Amino acid sequence: MLTSRALVRGFKIGFWRPLSSTSSLQAVHGKDMSADVLDCTAPQYNNRLDTPLPDVPFVRKLNSEQKQLKDKEKGPWTKLTKDEKIALYRLTHELSFPEMRKGSDEWKSVLGGVFIFLGLSGVLVWWQRVYVFGEVPHTLSEEWVEKQTQRMLDMRVNPIGGFSYYWDYEKKQWK
Repeated sequence: MLTSRALVRGFKIGFWRPLSSTSSLQAVHGKDMSADVLDCTAPQYNNRLDTPLPDVPFVRKLNSEQKQLKDKEKGPWTKLTKDEKIALYRLTHELSFPEMRKGSDEWKSVLGGVFIFLGLSGVLVWWQRVYVFGEVPHTLSEEWVEKQTQRMLDMRVNPIGGFSYYWDYEKKQWK
């Protein structure tokens, strides 16, 4: 059986390599592994209602049309059309407030998953009752419970504060 280190050395880019934490792999991490690493020290763009002005614009690398639009932005805004103003807004923000506040349809899939889980659980419980569990023991029948209760009363089980305390022996009924 191969160890994980042998698997890491055997496959250049395979299943085990990203999962391995060996020191040799960590030493050469920057050399031959091609992965997008998120730099958490740099400011990040985010869509949040509580932070309306993100640290960085949504579009960082501008093409030639967007650069012309940014140059035009420096002039009077009365010369900008409505579409240009929207395009400028979309350069800095991915979503508007109404788009951020708009709910998603994720609740439907969550509710569907819950119903599937409940259905499978119900089928499992039904299967266990039919095929796994046997018949109900005879000691749970009403006749047996009555006989057992009468026997406990005749024996005066726990007469001070328990079962027999609630039985009136003179009237032969529960208090």
